[in-house]
Amino acid sequence: MTTTEPAAGTGQFDLGRLLAERAAERYELHSKYLNHQLPRMLHTIGFDKVYERAEGAYFWDADGNDYLDMLAGFGVMGLGRHHPVVRKALHDVLDAGLADLTRFDCQPLPGLLAEKLLAHSPHLDRVFFGNSGTEAVETALKFARRATGKPRVLYCDHAFHGLTTGSLSVNGEDGFRDGFAPLLPDTAVPLGDLDALARELKKGDVAALIVEPIQGKGVHETPPGYLRSAQELLHRHKALLIADEVQTGLGRTGDFYAYQHEDGVEPDLVCVAKALSGGYVPVGATLGKDWIFKKVYSSMDRVLVHSASFGSNAQAMAAGLAVLSVMENEQIVANARATGELLRSRLAELVDRYELLADVRGRGLMIGIEFGRPRSLKLRSRWAMLQAARKGLFAQMVVVPLLQRHRILTQVSGDHLEVIKLIPPLIVGEKEVDRFVDAFTEVMDDAHSGGGLMWDFGRTLVKQAVGNR
Repeated sequence: MTTTEPAAGTGQFDLGRLLAERAAERYELHSKYLNHQLPRMLHTIGFDKVYERAEGAYFWDADGNDYLDMLAGFGVMGLGRHHPVVRKALHDVLDAGLADLTRFDCQPLPGLLAEKLLAHSPHLDRVFFGNSGTEAVETALKFARRATGKPRVLYCDHAFHGLTTGSLSVNGEDGFRDGFAPLLPDTAVPLGDLDALARELKKGDVAALIVEPIQGKGVHETPPGYLRSAQELLHRHKALLIADEVQTGLGRTGDFYAYQHEDGVEPDLVCVAKALSGGYVPVGATLGKDWIFKKVYSSMDRVLVHSASFGSNAQAMAAGLAVLSVMENEQIVANARATGELLRSRLAELVDRYELLADVRGRGLMIGIEFGRPRSLKLRSRWAMLQAARKGLFAQMVVVPLLQRHRILTQVSGDHLEVIKLIPPLIVGEKEVDRFVDAFTEVMDDAHSGGGLMWDFGRTLVKQAVGNR
């Protein structure tokens, strides 16, 4: 009896073949099996593109057209896509065949990454590694409660700290919280309001204040001196300062951490994630003071009292180490500071030129462009039409032609906000600044002309907004 040898590759998983056969079904698959509202939304605003590949700060579609990425995967792609150093580190760690996640040993990579991270915040001592920004926040909330013995955490109006139950409890946007009650009994205070903070602290049950040095929703910076004064108030009442640097950290604002723009600020806990991943393997980290960690892990019985199944995995740690190496060797923070200042200043020059443009603000490569009520009667009536249907529609009207006509990907900075947020990869330079400013100027010219495709699309958005009520 003779047997026939199977053809090479038969019975094996072939990812390339699978993608070649099924990639064209991407929107149908998502509609059927995942969040059905996402493809519907993308189709409505004309964002249902098919991107074939990506590198650095650019995507390309099947026709070879390039798209400038001013979104960076919501800040994840700090070094752009497919940075060769991070790619090589991941190949190397896979090829090493490490005995990863045995759970009962101490691998070298987590310690090495913690050492590197802590070098950028020398007042902190220890790190817990999880898998995301929301996990980093959950860790900080738990550690603050355990360390202080107090139950309540303060957060700021309009804050965004994540969407799991604990982090959602300190999320200042009702749109994310609606329908998920009851949440934890935490309390919002106005950003920058020290009197409101003091009133809550006097109640004696506050474990911590968690704050974004620059809020992602709307791109609002804490007022000068606020973080330092808040820190003093908190410590006076034996409460902690938690800095959420998930989006602002790792160079985004022109310093390694955004809290470092203010002298004398030394948070007790710092949350990072997003850009630490290099865009590949999810990783989050909570940095903290030694005494806090020793309160949490107070005995050998409590060694696993807070842990994560995939936390500290070798691929995530290798990606993080590679990212920090690139940041140092390629002067990523300095580039973010210089390029960000160039972009912000050039956009700020347009405020007096366009009556629909109200403000340009931010630090480094985290910039908010806010639109506001125009002066002229013709534009004012159109603005009022949009606002009556749904606040935030004008900003969406700007985002769409930036993509459709100029192949630039941006985002509205939050629900019902007339603000566009720019958080491009930190590797962008003058060429990308020129491309964005030229495109934005053309879109603003069209909006102020009172006609054209932009206002036609505005009417489509109004119908959509009214229909969803």
